[in-house]
Amino acid sequence: MKRQAAFEKNGNKMLKGALHCHTTRSDGQGTPEEVIAMHADHGYDFMALTDHRVYNRMNFGDRPMTILPAMEMDCNFPESFAGGIHCHHIVCLGAEEGGYAQDQRFESLRIQKPEDTQPLLDELHADGNMTLYCHPEWSGTPASEFSMLRGNFAMEIWNSGCAIENDLDTNAAYWDELLAQGQRLWGAATDDGHAMDQHCRGWVRVNSENSVPAIREALRAGAFYSSCGPEIEDFYVENGVAHVRCSDAAEITLRQLRAVYDVARAKEGQALNEASFKIRRGGAGYVRAVVKDAQGRRAWSNPIFLEESDF
Repeated sequence: MKRQAAFEKNGNKMLKGALHCHTTRSDGQGTPEEVIAMHADHGYDFMALTDHRVYNRMNFGDRPMTILPAMEMDCNFPESFAGGIHCHHIVCLGAEEGGYAQDQRFESLRIQKPEDTQPLLDELHADGNMTLYCHPEWSGTPASEFSMLRGNFAMEIWNSGCAIENDLDTNAAYWDELLAQGQRLWGAATDDGHAMDQHCRGWVRVNSENSVPAIREALRAGAFYSSCGPEIEDFYVENGVAHVRCSDAAEITLRQLRAVYDVARAKEGQALNEASFKIRRGGAGYVRAVVKDAQGRRAWSNPIFLEESDF
């Protein structure tokens, strides 16, 4: 029977990466050199400096780090300029060749309705960028608006900056809503670090060679998981059973549709490192796993989209 995995370990190192962070090139507190050095000290292999509306391709300083060409764009509704928050923020991950120039700057966009963001997405994609939708709760954006926006490879399911400052963007509820609608969208944990103590708290682990083209290809394919601490060593479906292997955990949860499908919990005084769940036939078209450790930190698999041959 077919084995369908969220990612296949094929000899590549599971690279640790940051997809959303800020420096003094926009509204961050750390210089590019300081932010890159901090991530290097925390074992990161690659990162994107996503300062607002200013494109970056450079590795500042002398620390080894693969830099994804990137910036953060924004579209703002009228209420954002009247003291409220209603906006769309988008991280753009560019290609190694072509695309925008180093330090190229862009304007913040004013929009009247959610679908006005789609032309920006279309333009970014035409210019070779992959797009990641940012902090949906903080943005004051109802889930219904996301169903109008097409072409994003992923959305943030954890944002450390929003979690620390506002207790927002921590539960992946928006993601499940879109997955339940049939969208094939990956989930990413990020920091969106502005203050230095907001960096290096949420990351992705990507099954890839350490180069910009390979990392982009793996991200687009969903060959990664997201984490604030635990490691997911394997997640796959075979013969109608979902299997999870992970670092020491207190709890492993399988989600199907918008709800918890089943939970495995560690016995008192012990750690849990694997769990298997029989999948209900005829349920939602995907399953995903969440691992929580004894400190309450979580890791999220990307979904496995189910087919009849998986049972």
